[in-house]
Amino acid sequence: MLTNHKKDPKDSKIVVAMSGGVDSSTVAAMLVNQGYQVIGVTMQLYDHGLTIGKKGACCAGQDIYDAKMVADRLNIPHYVLNYESAFKSSVIDDFADSYMRGETPIPCVRCNQTVKFRDLLKMAKSLEADALCTGHYVRKAETPKGFDLLRGIDHHKDQSYFLFATTPEQLAYTHFPIGSYSKEETRKLARQYGLEVADKPDSQDICFVPDGDYASVISKYRPGALDKGDIQHIDGRKLGEHNGIINFTIGQRRGIGISSPEPLYVIKIIPDTKTVIVGPLEALHKARFIIKDVNWLADFSDHPMNISVKILSNHDLVPAQIKLLPQHMAEITLHSPEKAITPGQACVAYLGERVLGGGWITNQIY
Repeated sequence: MLTNHKKDPKDSKIVVAMSGGVDSSTVAAMLVNQGYQVIGVTMQLYDHGLTIGKKGACCAGQDIYDAKMVADRLNIPHYVLNYESAFKSSVIDDFADSYMRGETPIPCVRCNQTVKFRDLLKMAKSLEADALCTGHYVRKAETPKGFDLLRGIDHHKDQSYFLFATTPEQLAYTHFPIGSYSKEETRKLARQYGLEVADKPDSQDICFVPDGDYASVISKYRPGALDKGDIQHIDGRKLGEHNGIINFTIGQRRGIGISSPEPLYVIKIIPDTKTVIVGPLEALHKARFIIKDVNWLADFSDHPMNISVKILSNHDLVPAQIKLLPQHMAEITLHSPEKAITPGQACVAYLGERVLGGGWITNQIY
């Protein structure tokens, strides 16, 4: 049953965001099995003609078909809604602009922050649904002050990093029924429900970037994305030229295009001069940085606070101290330096299993 949901299932209308994958399909089947009135909704986010028949990309043509197939099996209403315009303005344009600023963006976070947890939630409420459910591996818990967002039980599949921008109002309305399951347990349930997507592979690519070719997508939307510039050693020496800063990210070693007796890594990207700074591995290690556009799900004092943070989606939590700054910013000081702290990535703060919030790493890294 849904956590902290007071109404009887048979009297509860629930919208399930169905991507066509095993996770959201299992959520829909669980709720139908528990007696809820379920409505499946799939979002068409981009021109999926490029990815029809391509495995490992969410929201593509095959995935829309799979979601419809699951809905038919469950005998629930299913709607495919066109959000291409909103997705382009909120996610694709931001993705391209971020790369042009020398950053490495995370479009999945922006998609959750805007189209999914803003537009889809608004649509669910317009249908007079009692709740929105997704297949994310996160949990929520009721407290005297509202709800806490918690990491998924299976830390290998935990997706709380991608949901740090969820607001308290969105969290109150949204449920995550598989947050207490492992991936294998979810697949086992899907098999028990007879879902044909039970063994469907997880999505791997950014959905609108066919074959992982970011440069071709960005150059399509941003003329000048492939302008040449200098590759410069951290000591000031010019080592060569490159064909666009969008081809580089902090910490990159391969594909720099410079022959050197020592391994070279991308240390910094300067978009104003289109300069890529490279240097030895030790130059990557930093301990202090600023995050912006912070969203807090917890109350903070003005005093520094000891927490844990995740600075990349596939990294472990590391101990840190946080200090709030004006204009929705914060200073993060890691207890030990980490390599490849990357502008454009998210930094998410935790206290134990609880998600405190987070923000976007700026180029102020020390």
